[in-house]
Amino acid sequence: MRVWERGSSETLACGTGACAALLTGRAEPRATLELRDGKLGIEWREHGAIAANHVMMTGEAVKCSAAKSKLATAN
Repeated sequence: MRVWERGSSETLACGTGACAALLTGRAEPRATLELRDGKLGIEWREHGAIAANHVMMTGEAVKCSAAKSKLATAN
């Protein structure tokens, strides 16, 4: 799956978009999506006592960038 952010460019991953793609009904309730920066497991638990009607994401979490900025102080 590839995602472009308006006003930016292609992103490395998008968990929200991955969940939405699974919920379109074109895939099984459990799937692994291949994003530009790695794989993301998505599972829609529609029924059951634990986490019913929830979408769960699993995958590696990595730091992909860092930034520093100075904030103006109020006078």
